Amino acid sequence: MRLIIAGIAAAILGLPGHGAKAELRPNEVGSLIQLERKGLKSVPKGTLKWALGANQPKSAGSIDYDEAWLRSLPNGKGGEQFTCLAEALYFEARGESIKGQVAVAEVILNRVESNKFPNTVCGVINQGTGRKYACQFTYTCDGRAETVGNPGAYARVAKIAKAMLSGLPHKLTGGATYYHTTAVRPNWSRVFAHTTTIGVHKFYREDTRLSQK
Repeated sequence: MRLIIAGIAAAILGLPGHGAKAELRPNEVGSLIQLERKGLKSVPKGTLKWALGANQPKSAGSIDYDEAWLRSLPNGKGGEQFTCLAEALYFEARGESIKGQVAVAEVILNRVESNKFPNTVCGVINQGTGRKYACQFTYTCDGRAETVGNPGAYARVAKIAKAMLSGLPHKLTGGATYYHTTAVRPNWSRVFAHTTTIGVHKFYREDTRLSQK
């Protein structure tokens, strides 16, 4: 910690950095510390927190996808792409755990980033809609009206949609671009790489071919 702080003070006050070949006499150490403290007082608190890593986003592996985390997220709102993602999470995964809902959102955004799928959230979700056996997400072609009957559940997934579109790392599904519930076993699940299972969903990545047995 002191090495980091001293480095900041050196940068601000023009002192030799830690890579410089400068020797300090014992009676100079106290003076350096005083200069360091003086320099730190002139650093905006936000800058100092950033330099020490306090404002760095957590990696997905360090996030606890629990109620406390969900409560910490801002309310979800946004434009067309946000609405498409929030609705997809509501109709596809509102009964899943928070982690399971994040995982489904990852699949959608992994598709957006892949050159094998449309390059927008709405494009991915609505791909194939209206063509027999071509829709990618069941709720877009099940013949039922897409009505949000549980505003509380929608508010929860809306928070997740906002977080995902704001840059939450995609680390839960191993780059998966497909998923299905554990109640079914589609043909493609036999040839794609299974990356993980979260809740009632199994996740797969297309780029690795497996045995078709």
